[in-house]
Amino acid sequence: MSFKNLGLSEPLLKAIALQGYKNPTPIQEKSIPEVFAGKDVLASAQTGTGKTAGFTLPLLQILSENPVRKRRPIRVLILTPTRELAAQILANLDQYGKFLDVRSTVIFGGVSANPQITALRKGIDILVATPGRLLDLENQRKLSLHEVDHLVLDEADRMLDMGFLRDIKRVLQLLPKDRQNLLFSATFSKEIKALAGSFLHNPVLVEATPENTTVEKIQQKVYRVDKKKKPQLIIQLIKEGNWQQVLVFTRTKYGANKLADKMGKNGITAVPIHGNKSQNARTKALSDFKKGKVRVLVATDIAARGLDIPLLPHVVNFEIPNVPEDYVHRIGRTGRAGESGEAVSLVSIEEVPLLKDIVKLIGFTPKTEEKEGYESTDVVVPKQKQNNNKPKPQGKSRHGNQANRNKRKKYYGNKSRRN
Repeated sequence: MSFKNLGLSEPLLKAIALQGYKNPTPIQEKSIPEVFAGKDVLASAQTGTGKTAGFTLPLLQILSENPVRKRRPIRVLILTPTRELAAQILANLDQYGKFLDVRSTVIFGGVSANPQITALRKGIDILVATPGRLLDLENQRKLSLHEVDHLVLDEADRMLDMGFLRDIKRVLQLLPKDRQNLLFSATFSKEIKALAGSFLHNPVLVEATPENTTVEKIQQKVYRVDKKKKPQLIIQLIKEGNWQQVLVFTRTKYGANKLADKMGKNGITAVPIHGNKSQNARTKALSDFKKGKVRVLVATDIAARGLDIPLLPHVVNFEIPNVPEDYVHRIGRTGRAGESGEAVSLVSIEEVPLLKDIVKLIGFTPKTEEKEGYESTDVVVPKQKQNNNKPKPQGKSRHGNQANRNKRKKYYGNKSRRN
């Protein structure tokens, strides 16, 4: 099937061709017709499946086919969990809407609100926003959501993970009841299903891939290594393999900073990206990484969510995530748009149980090996079983055991002991 078969207009087809895309992905094939039909959609799609175009393309066409209103009120609201994802969606809107008279802008926290307010005053058709900044500006009456016809919740599972449920509910109360709702999520947890049931009306279920499966073209590999040897091993792998673009995941912000610093001292350009970094610093880090000025991007899970890095060849799990689903999101950064990719995980003895949970989730056991010179030597020391039948010793004090203390108390009473 081609994009033309989906009923997309010539301006959109022209813009798509400029991006080098020839055929729609499965999620695009399934979701675009449903959006055109005006139905509410509940879609399950992994990262890298082209889900953003699955809702931006039809919404752009719907708006372009309706007369532009003089004031250009917000007609489409797209809610996202992170600044990076919001910025990426806006970039996609600009690319696909290149030949259309549709205005879009983005608002998120971490930067000055003044330029965002200026853009809103000029009038826009599509607003991409993170929940916090959206509610802040709405409370200041800098924007109105009274004429929104289409709502998109993108990466809804991550929004719930980040504690945005209350904000989402507040946003829903600000919107007209008569509107189209689209919810995209990598997984359909109980919480997601409950959220969907609270505002979707007879939704069409769209699934591009089975829930929680990984992209088939990703080569997954595990290195068993002692925890203390991990930094040097990843440096060795990058240098030996001449990896020029690597996304590395750590569990903590401190860990990201420490690893990036270690790589820099070993001649590998690396920058950390996490929640403690300013938005300008995060934007610059991502830009330098894409341009090849930086070889390694060391990120935490939340900071990397929504990052769109075309043709990313390598993803490394420096530390295994505590939540198995996060492994799927992490390695989904590579192997995108049908391209191949490699996902490497460094696993210490303490992380073996976490790896087993991941294997159970994905239904696949990655190839496991050891690197010469970095063989794992750590062992799990079995806990010694306590002999429950052994009588417990009496409590001790400077006066002896409890029995002796009771004797002394009976003899002396409340009087002080004599020398």
